[in-house]
Amino acid sequence: MRHKRRSRWAVLPLAALLTAVLAGCTQAQLHGFLPGFVKGEKPVTTNTPLVDGLWVTAWIVLLIVGFTVWGLIIWTLVVYRRRKGQTGLPVQMQYNMPIEIFYTVVPLILIFGFFSFTAHDQNIIEQRYQHPDQTIEVIAKQWSWDFNYKTENVYSPGIQAQPAPGGPQGSVVESKLPTLYLPVNKKVEILLTSRDVIHSFWVPAFLYKKDMFPDRINYMSVTPERIGEYAGKCAELCGEYHSQMLFNVKIVSDKVFMQHMNQLKSEGYSGQLSDSYDRNQNLNGTGAPRENTPSK
Repeated sequence: MRHKRRSRWAVLPLAALLTAVLAGCTQAQLHGFLPGFVKGEKPVTTNTPLVDGLWVTAWIVLLIVGFTVWGLIIWTLVVYRRRKGQTGLPVQMQYNMPIEIFYTVVPLILIFGFFSFTAHDQNIIEQRYQHPDQTIEVIAKQWSWDFNYKTENVYSPGIQAQPAPGGPQGSVVESKLPTLYLPVNKKVEILLTSRDVIHSFWVPAFLYKKDMFPDRINYMSVTPERIGEYAGKCAELCGEYHSQMLFNVKIVSDKVFMQHMNQLKSEGYSGQLSDSYDRNQNLNGTGAPRENTPSK
């Protein structure tokens, strides 16, 4: 009878924790606290639900494994603890084949399961569009971004983030950040390359990033689904002013997108910027940018 009572006390903390978890989930919890999700609105891109599904499912499986292991540890500590008056070592057991097979098979199932689901979704995300509506080349440079809108034959040169005068430490002038425009509900192929060193194109709300290398092109195929403005940054330590290598992404209607393309043309940004090796397109530090002129 005492053994059963002790077992109940050992299970109570685990049951209370499980009840609290299952009592209700917020919108952030449902999406694993990932950025870019708003209740009642579409995901930022068609790819974000796939990444979110992998992330949340993995955490659910790992939490189940974790609670099972923690529960067994607590059970062992409570039920098989040394009692008053006991001396010596407990009965020694070894080569429990059922348990050893269980501890071998279950991790293998988890590993192959995570791998197969990841590979499946990755193949979908990495599939390039055969006929994209817009093709845009993003050129990384120390420490900013240039955007070639190849379909429209215009470009937008960028400078690194400028500190906000009189602002708090780390604040920047948002209006001077390079801004990448993407049309909503259109198939967009983004060509990613670098003019100098290794960089990384990262928009946290997209739940995806890719490295950028000189003389090499990586591809990102995405269909934006929710109009809005999203922060982007370089995710690869690339030099002294890496922290100021910021940009914004604006997902806009097709009408607004074309208005921006026409504005770039009227400002003289027709043509395409070269992605050939050329260090320091900006002056060092926070100074004014050098002139960017189309060369191809």
